[in-house]
Order: sequence, then structure tokens, then C-alpha cells
Amino acid sequence: MNDFAATFKERIATDLAAVRGRSLAYTDAEDDLLLRQHSPLMSPLIWDLAHIGNYEELWVLREAGGITPLRPEIDDLYDAFKQPRKSRPTLPLLGPAETRKYISGVRGRTLDVLDAIDLSGPEPLHRAGFVFGLVIQHEHQHDETMLATLQLSGQPGLVRDSPLPPGRPAFGADEVFVPAGPFLMGTDTEPWAYDNERRAHRVDLPAYYIDRFPVDNRSYIHFIEDGGYDDPRWWAPGGWRWRTESSVHAPLFWTREGATWWRSRFGRPEPVPMDEPVQHVCWYEADAYARWAGKRLPTEAEWEKACGWDPDAERARKYPWGDEPPTPDRANLGHRAARPAPVGAYPAGAGAYGAEQMIGEVWEWTSSCFLPYPGFRAFPYREYSEVFFGGDHRVLRGGSWAADPAAVRTTFRNWDYPIRRQIFSGFRCARTAPAGQA
Repeated sequence: MNDFAATFKERIATDLAAVRGRSLAYTDAEDDLLLRQHSPLMSPLIWDLAHIGNYEELWVLREAGGITPLRPEIDDLYDAFKQPRKSRPTLPLLGPAETRKYISGVRGRTLDVLDAIDLSGPEPLHRAGFVFGLVIQHEHQHDETMLATLQLSGQPGLVRDSPLPPGRPAFGADEVFVPAGPFLMGTDTEPWAYDNERRAHRVDLPAYYIDRFPVDNRSYIHFIEDGGYDDPRWWAPGGWRWRTESSVHAPLFWTREGATWWRSRFGRPEPVPMDEPVQHVCWYEADAYARWAGKRLPTEAEWEKACGWDPDAERARKYPWGDEPPTPDRANLGHRAARPAPVGAYPAGAGAYGAEQMIGEVWEWTSSCFLPYPGFRAFPYREYSEVFFGGDHRVLRGGSWAADPAAVRTTFRNWDYPIRRQIFSGFRCARTAPAGQA
């Protein structure tokens, strides 16, 4: 094995260890907390933990490594498509101690497969370590889901207060202009990209403006106090039905006492910070705010062009600032502080057109339904993307403060139901440029 292959395998092993440390930290709790279901939209934490191990066993050990199944009798229990979330607490799940033993046994064999596998071979699962990227990203995504579950349960131990950079205030309609023209959307070159990010294809967009920053809490409170939740003019028909049936009047975890808005952050009550991006809003709320503001949500093509396209080099960047990995001065990622940073905190992370904080902070809702790109081919299985295509899910982009850098890039596509608000989601607005402005 040459030096490059050895170094690459060391990096994969480091990434595997880091994500497993995160999973175990989030599940270092009393058994009751792990076994309880905190919302019918979320799994018990112990289901997520065992599912992570079962997924790793399926793809690394069995599919890539050709190893005899360790626990084939539990496959159906931890199949996300056979077991709806609401029914998972009723299943004969592995207990916490047995789950930890199981995932540890899988991980030991995973490292054996990593040591033996040829990462330069022709097998698609092996090439460039794709199968390891698959399980690393999958585990990080479930860790973020577990973190959202812990926010629902109000666990104060997960509040981290690492310092974040100060913000810069936005003045008036702080937008950036994106001229008309084509760009290359998606990727054919990122080795760990998912099937729904492929293939790269040309998209030609008219000129538009997009907000420099995500919408902050101060601006969102103006919407609330102007009666935004009570005026059907701003809501899509489905959104108005959801709003009236659910009696929602503010983002999730918000309450009002007199003139002060409060939020609960992992069980800790605190005044809503005016300069942070709003989070825990669903697509319907984001869409209503945008209409109220005289704007709209960006399409995901508009979002991606503003985030990652370099018009001078005529190429896509992996991150808004370039291809160098995220650093603490460019983006708020990896659960460093358990909250979004103030708007304007990361000027070094701006994209070529000037939009900031498009990576980290909050997942940003777009107006787009989750659909395949031209030339889409399901890999390595249909259930990752293909079964979700259609009009039921809206696309989110960018990654939140809880997302890990290993699972973030300008082409990454997240998706969810338009009513979902327990995720770390926010948005920014866009508007079409006036005719003649190219």
C-alpha cells in the first residue's frame, strides 16, 4: 500500500472515530431517556443508535467486505422503510447495553475491512472509500436527528457555549445581486456525493437578488407582531390549514412573556437573541414570511448558484469560499456552540456573489420540491433518494450549526415535509430582478 492510500485510510479511520464519539456522547444518558419516544415524528434514541450500526454492518461488512452477517435477525427492526417512526417504540429493540456492544463489534470489523480494501479499485463501493463516506455521513445525519430529539426532550447538558464571532448588523434590504446566466449545478467530481447530487448539469437562470444573511429573529418578530400568523394572505392554502389546525403563532420552542420573547434551548429558557438566524420554522412559515416581506423563497438552483458558483473561474466551489475545508472563521458547524451565530459573523465564508452564512447556522428552506437531476441513477440503493422524489418534500440546503463538516458541501441536498419544524431549519429570501437588469 502506497503512502497516499495509507494516509487516506488513516483519515477515514479518524473520521469514523470522531463520528462514533459523537453518537456515544448523545446517547450517554439514562435508559429511560434512550427508550422513550419524544415525538411521533422522531425515533427513540436507542433505535437511532442501533440503526447506525446495522446500516454500517449492511454496507461495509456485507456489501463491501463480503463478511457473513453478524445479526441478520435484527435487520427488519432497524429498517427505516419497514418500521414507521411512530411504531418503533413498540418493537423488541436491543437494550442500551446490547446496542453499544453490537455497534462496537461492527466497528471493529469495519476497521478490518478498511485495512484490507483497495480504495483505488473499480468496484464503485470501494472506489475513493465511497462506502466509508456513506456510513460516516449517514451517522452524522442521524447524530443531528438525535440532537433534535434531545432538544425536544430538553436535555440541558447538551448546551455548549463555545464562543462565536460577533455579528455585523444588516442595514435595510441587505441583498446580493446574482446576474443572469448559466452555472453548473450538482457534481460529478465529489467522490462522497450522494446519488441525488448527481449528475452535474447546466442551469440557466434569470437575474435575481438573494438575502446576504439568513432571516434573523428580529426580522421574524416583526412578521409575528404585524399579525403574520393571523393573515391568510401570506399563507399557501396547505400552510393556512396547518397553521389553523395546529394553532401555531411563533417558531417552535418560543413563548412570550409580556414584551419579551423567550426560547427553550435544550431545556434552558433564555431571551430570544435578536441577531441570530431564526430556527425551528417549517417551510410553510418560511414561505409566509417571504410573501409578507414582498419576496419569495429561492429555488434550490438559485440557492446553489449564490452559494457555490465562481463566475470568474466558471466553476463550482465545494464550499462558498473555495475548496478548502471549513474552519472556525468561515462557518459555524459541528455543534460548537449549540446555536446559530449572529448574522454577519463569518465574512470570510462569503460566496463569490457576497452571500454569507450559507453553510452552517440553519438548514435553509427553498421553494423547490425534491426531484431528480437529469441523468439521475440510484446508487447504491433506491431508498436513499428515489423513493422520496415528488411533491411531498421540500429541499433544504446549507447545513446547520449541528451538521458536521464531513456532511456539508454546496451541492448537498436535504429534504423534509413542509410541516417539519423540530429540525434546525431557517431560511433566507430572494426576489427576481426587475426586467432589464441582467
